[in-house]
Amino acid sequence: MDRRIFTVRFVREGREAQVEEGTTLLAAEIAAGLVPDAPCGGQGKCGKCKVKLDGEIVSACRTVITGDCAVETLHDEEKSAKILKNGNIRRVPCEPGRLPGGAARPLLAAVDLGSTSVVAYLLDAATGETLGTESILNPQRQFGADVVMRSGYALEHGAESLSTCIRQAIDELLGRLAAGVGQESGDIVRIVMVGNTCMHHLFLELPVDNLVHAPYTPSVTDAVTRKALECDIHVHPEANLSWLPNIGGFVGADTAACMLAAEFDKREELTLLVDIGTNGEMVLGNRDGYTVCSTAAGPAFEGAKISCGMRGSRGAIDHVKIEDGKLKFHVIGECAPAGLCGSGLLDAAACLLELGLIDETGYMKEPYFFSENVSLTQKDIRELQLAKAAIAAGIRLLCRRRGVKPEEIRTLLLAGAFGNYLAPESACAIGLLPLVLKERIIPVGNAAGAGARLAVLSEAEFARSREMAARADFLELACEADFMDVYVDEMSFAKEDFYGI
Repeated sequence: MDRRIFTVRFVREGREAQVEEGTTLLAAEIAAGLVPDAPCGGQGKCGKCKVKLDGEIVSACRTVITGDCAVETLHDEEKSAKILKNGNIRRVPCEPGRLPGGAARPLLAAVDLGSTSVVAYLLDAATGETLGTESILNPQRQFGADVVMRSGYALEHGAESLSTCIRQAIDELLGRLAAGVGQESGDIVRIVMVGNTCMHHLFLELPVDNLVHAPYTPSVTDAVTRKALECDIHVHPEANLSWLPNIGGFVGADTAACMLAAEFDKREELTLLVDIGTNGEMVLGNRDGYTVCSTAAGPAFEGAKISCGMRGSRGAIDHVKIEDGKLKFHVIGECAPAGLCGSGLLDAAACLLELGLIDETGYMKEPYFFSENVSLTQKDIRELQLAKAAIAAGIRLLCRRRGVKPEEIRTLLLAGAFGNYLAPESACAIGLLPLVLKERIIPVGNAAGAGARLAVLSEAEFARSREMAARADFLELACEADFMDVYVDEMSFAKEDFYGI
């Protein structure tokens, strides 16, 4: 018997979808061209895909359609999200190489394709000046918050939906950037992109099978260049689109870009670079050699898997401190709190630890309420411990691989949005980062985006990124026999246990 077809109308957006009976509201949102937030990939675990149906708040992924209906989506995080765009970029000669002709004022573009957000930069091909920046939340989040969920979706359902939505989003971003300076997309004559290996593979429509099964080897590691139009990016018809090289496992082109921006091939002092997101990519070394690794921190730092977690947008508690023995907090947008973002979660845990409301094992006697609707629970603390232990274990094993102790590290570069906004003292207080390095931490902003801009501006810098990636010593943490032992050790909040090598 054929299933009946119903109309689902999304009131706020003025859109409709025709779907079969039994389809979930989440699938209907996607069919209507919306970009719902579904950190758990529609498994009904995170509770983040709430919508209003017939006056009742329901989970879109767990509500099936049984008739024509009108649906009201809730908080529009896209408009208020704080996305980090700026990164320290050094001056290099503007020598992008041979470019296609026909544009009166040729433009270059660099794209940092992150798991959570996408940042695109527009540059003048003659002067190297950055003319504009645009950003969005990654639309692939409707298929899951992290690369494991998205890879799993691609294996089960095919990668076309994931590839199509991100290509369309980047195409639109570049169009907006060109229009913003009074030009057309066709004036963009070269693009350089960076991102982790999963983002790289999904964008280029490469198989992700090897990324989710040991030994987690990328299908492609060297730099890739294609015509932009082949990737459905509608710029100059002869424009090339190039990806910086992947290094191994989940250490991708974004890490190669960070290394380029930080000039690891020239650094004299022992330096640790940490880019903390759903994946934590790390580089330890100097010009004499460097080791890289990636660890699955999970989406806790982005607000997913936290009961009242959210991204850094309006309503998020982003900083917490102790005043007169009580917790005081700041909310983005100076409004009533709606949840906790990553930096707020870190501060809250450090403060509750100091007040004795959390013990060194992470035990929490009762939830802590910031407001009637925003709280921090025992489960949240456990999720934080899992995430922080992954980063801490990665740093600890990097040190062992290089034969150094944490105190020998002279500089700790923190890259990425979470690293830019977190309080170093909180990160060190809970053992996310080595306590001994607290005074040596330098936020460097969006280093991946800075590296992408350097690579599109200069053929020499692009080639340099390939050389640095080829030289890197890749440490696959999952293949370390004692990784799980180190990981479990680092879950503790006991200061005397931090980073024992």
